[in-house]
Amino acid sequence: MTKDTPAFRLDHWMQDRLLRALIWLLLRLPYQWRVPLCGWLMARMIAPLAGYRDRVRANLDRILPDLPAPEVERLSRAVPDNVGRTIIEIYSGAEFVGHATRFAPTGPGLAALDKAHMQRRPVILVTGHFGNYDASRAALIARGYRIGALYKPMKNRFFNAHYIRAISRIGTPLFPRGREGLADMVRHLRAGGMLGLLIDQHMNHGAPLTFFGHEAMTALSAADLALKYDAIVVPTYAIRRANGLDFDIVVEAPIPHGTPEEMTQALNDSLEAVVRKHPDQWFWIHNRWKPGRA
Repeated sequence: MTKDTPAFRLDHWMQDRLLRALIWLLLRLPYQWRVPLCGWLMARMIAPLAGYRDRVRANLDRILPDLPAPEVERLSRAVPDNVGRTIIEIYSGAEFVGHATRFAPTGPGLAALDKAHMQRRPVILVTGHFGNYDASRAALIARGYRIGALYKPMKNRFFNAHYIRAISRIGTPLFPRGREGLADMVRHLRAGGMLGLLIDQHMNHGAPLTFFGHEAMTALSAADLALKYDAIVVPTYAIRRANGLDFDIVVEAPIPHGTPEEMTQALNDSLEAVVRKHPDQWFWIHNRWKPGRA
């Protein structure tokens, strides 16, 4: 074992084996059954045991304290349901891509993406853990764009290995956060590629910006990359349709260049507006509003 190889953890290995078995069983079912079933299993069985429903309630109580109790209870089930659907969709490969690309993307940012693609100008595509964030990547790749994705490796290295294989089937290249993926990511941008990343997780060393009116430590990386490589920054979202299987892919207008803080706050505001319209589709299970680290 090298110095950089994580130590073997029996609990991680067991968790991975259970998840592999569940995913294998679900993939034996027709797509239109497996997706809602995985959502139901996550909402009704896994989320209560993992404390996800309590996390949803706690975040809603803090951020939206005037929300009626029945709506809080609904969201405590609907949010994990969307998470479960998202997980099995990602593992469904071509079937998921087929649903993500059934309807053409819309929105005021499409013309800017087409122009940047033709001019080989770098683009930073920004979204959040909303709907199924990989649906927008699949839909825009199908449009002919060269899109790479920045991802955060999971702590469970056993699960991480096959998760990377799953998201690779949606599209490549993929770049791990940190030094390992930095050089390849920069080469991709300099060659006029598009880079997709998520902006809505707590970052200890991020900037103390606001999200839903509360301080939320937010990474400035999207804006920093855009300013350094003269890239346009475009928010994009995959909004799950009422049937629970298809998506509306929305591409918003580019964020004007300014200071990294101004640009990133605009991205936070964009995501907040979408979440307010579809609160059941955002991952309220995240610890988004933790205090920062000095």
